[in-house]
Amino acid sequence: MAEWDLTKTIVPYLDRHLAFPLLAHLAETQLFPEEQVQTAQYELAKGTNMVDYAVQLFEQLNPGKEVPAEFTEKRENAVSTNERLATEAQAVLDVIENPDVVQALRQDKMQNLQYLKDNYNLTLEQIAALYHFGQFQFTYGNYSGAADYLYHFRILSTDTDLNTSAHWGKLASDILSGKWDVALEELNNLRDAVDARTSSSLLPAALAQLHSRTWLLHWSLFVYFNHPQGRTLLLETFLNPTYLNTIQTSCPWILRYLTTAAVLARKSAGSGASSRVRNAIRDIVKVIVTEEYQYHDPITDFLKELYVQFDFEAAQQQLKLAETVVENDFFLGEFREDFLENARYLISEAYCRIHQKIDISDLSQRLNLAPEEGEKWIVNLIRETRMGADAKIDLEKNVIHINRTALPVYQTVIEKTRGLAFRAQAMGAALAQPAVVDGAR
Repeated sequence: MAEWDLTKTIVPYLDRHLAFPLLAHLAETQLFPEEQVQTAQYELAKGTNMVDYAVQLFEQLNPGKEVPAEFTEKRENAVSTNERLATEAQAVLDVIENPDVVQALRQDKMQNLQYLKDNYNLTLEQIAALYHFGQFQFTYGNYSGAADYLYHFRILSTDTDLNTSAHWGKLASDILSGKWDVALEELNNLRDAVDARTSSSLLPAALAQLHSRTWLLHWSLFVYFNHPQGRTLLLETFLNPTYLNTIQTSCPWILRYLTTAAVLARKSAGSGASSRVRNAIRDIVKVIVTEEYQYHDPITDFLKELYVQFDFEAAQQQLKLAETVVENDFFLGEFREDFLENARYLISEAYCRIHQKIDISDLSQRLNLAPEEGEKWIVNLIRETRMGADAKIDLEKNVIHINRTALPVYQTVIEKTRGLAFRAQAMGAALAQPAVVDGAR
């Protein structure tokens, strides 16, 4: 299944520290030779201040070989730099953690900076020590400490560029610390900051925003596939026209995670869900068909075979492959059972909707289930869906009879209008691209 692994595709859009968990997962799955994975880990570690980890990887790759002297020098530099930055940052913390100062600070950053300068001779350059120390803490793996220093820096700083960098650093630190509620809040704040940047007709500005959104989509996978409500929130974000256009333009492989989230969210897409979540699978299928020339895998092919080709045998074969893809994917592995269960429900539901008479044994075979297990499955499906009033089970003949009432005309019009609206939205997003180029000229 190495051909379907996305690690090499995703890593260029991650901070090197966020890439470490993906490589550790690759080492466990053994999709690639162990030496290749260790080499990749070593090359990443060399660019950080995690000197001991880099030395450990070097020794694994080069047993019996002497460790290069550069690591000793790098360790000494890291210790001295850490001590210097810690002293500078502590001088700032001693001021801003003073109870009198905490009580005097207000929402206005400029007012706070003036107050700190007048009363404690604390300048913006000194406050930047919090940023530099937080950044250094991050480089050697103290993610919790980095998050704290970057948070304090952002409260006071008015430097737009450093604040943006601190946003990204804080999000990465929260992700690597496993603080998913905090990481979700930080992700939402960063997304708002990226989206709030003034839309410019200049090509460099538009490309910079596209670049930021592309990175944000990749980083958000850590949060959305670990937070309890993550899959539903992923659908809300990724199906937003702006981010859907980003996926189609610069990272179509994200369709794997969008498709999986839609399958996993099947049960949560009830009456209380937003229309975007309720109609997620239908909208995603349209995108899958449109972008098939750029990207497809067994997960996206499963939905295409099921809802476009209506080929249940092909869908069954793709589901077998998709199960393995999900199991080996870093973000999706723990959802394997849920994905398989929900995918079977989708097959059953689609099969029941286009047949009036269903052989239970035949459907059970299509779901790779034993006849008795298949019968229970189908009964539960009918009970959970709206087919209960239209379906009757004939136990003697082991078949299900489904009597459907025709859709009202107005409902048909609504469905067609929704489809037209979606296509018009996609065309509008596509037409906006040339406008940006013309504006740059």
